[in-house]
Amino acid sequence: MAIKQLTVFVQNRKGTIVSVTDILARNAVNIRALSIAETEEFGILRLIVNDEEMAEKVLAEHGYLIKVVDVVGVKIGDEPGKLTAALDVLDKADINVEYLYAFMARTEKHAYVVLRVENNETAESILADAGFHLITEEDINKL
Repeated sequence: MAIKQLTVFVQNRKGTIVSVTDILARNAVNIRALSIAETEEFGILRLIVNDEEMAEKVLAEHGYLIKVVDVVGVKIGDEPGKLTAALDVLDKADINVEYLYAFMARTEKHAYVVLRVENNETAESILADAGFHLITEEDINKL
């Protein structure tokens, strides 16, 4: 049930991010979530999009180095303490969260969070057993 994340390696210079987003926009790829981590010279742009295959194809055609990884998407209540509850469930199951970020879209009562963990299936099972709704590719396409 994991969702696909594009990891795009970019140079840390003016215009790079707009170039990526422009390429995606011109190819009808909608960004649902993103995160960027940078060093002085390079950045790692993480994206959840509505059409992972098209995004990978067009970015590769423009010379971007891309890696596709499976991540866990979880819907949590949009109120104080709900993120902590989800993270606590994973912590008690001895699952390390390598990084996380939130979706750009949200509903009135929920937020959507992307989690990178060592074992997606175990994390998904633990979260589902604790009553959390996992996000699917179908959910992303509805946003």
